[in-house]
Amino acid sequence: MDLGLKDRVYIVTGATRGLGYATARALVADGAKVIITGRDERRAQQAAADLGPDAVGLAADNADPAAAERLVEAGREGLGRLDGILISVGGPPPGGIADNTDEQWQTAFESVFLGAVRLARAAAAALGEGGVIGFVLSGSVHEPIPGLTVSNGLRPGLAGVAKSMADELGPRGIRVVGLLPARIDTDRVRELDALSGDAEAARTANESNIPLRRYGTPEEFGRTAAFLLSPAASYLTGIMVPVDGGYRHGF
Repeated sequence: MDLGLKDRVYIVTGATRGLGYATARALVADGAKVIITGRDERRAQQAAADLGPDAVGLAADNADPAAAERLVEAGREGLGRLDGILISVGGPPPGGIADNTDEQWQTAFESVFLGAVRLARAAAAALGEGGVIGFVLSGSVHEPIPGLTVSNGLRPGLAGVAKSMADELGPRGIRVVGLLPARIDTDRVRELDALSGDAEAARTANESNIPLRRYGTPEEFGRTAAFLLSPAASYLTGIMVPVDGGYRHGF
């Protein structure tokens, strides 16, 4: 199936590893050009080099108020166009309501929430008909995840912003989608499993609650994201797509 990605240009934030990197790799494999970002310039450039000549690595912190306009400009001026953005950011610190400090909440809000809003707003101003904005959210949009209180507080609100943007931008032909990963085998999920004190037991218990009885791979997430960002998904907007092996049991 031709996804229609040839020579299209996308920004993928938080893409030096994990879900963002897997998405960037899937986009490039189907002919797109990508700008990938990470807070560490060396890692961003190395990740881009690993993807080949159709990838550019830039240092950017989603919490930086200047980052959004700089990245949009890199697409339009540096690569000649901008067709979409996937906004991904590392997860906020784990903990319960009594564990997380005001500083942790504020830092997470600046990066996970406000930074994502800025990026989406800047992209929306630059995109034309056929453009797309994607948000990497979490299964916590539908159901809180124990031990991730900060994420549980921020992700559902960002999903609401995405839905509002889909309504506002639809008449301009711009789509907005959300992806809701659950147990994908990334460094982040392995770190969360390790917090239990027995990572292997935690993984076994989690897999028993997944209908497919296994964690997903970053590549599986990346291919799903690439499809949703592509012209092949041109009539999909305002949706939240679980990438979770059936973990969510609601409709």
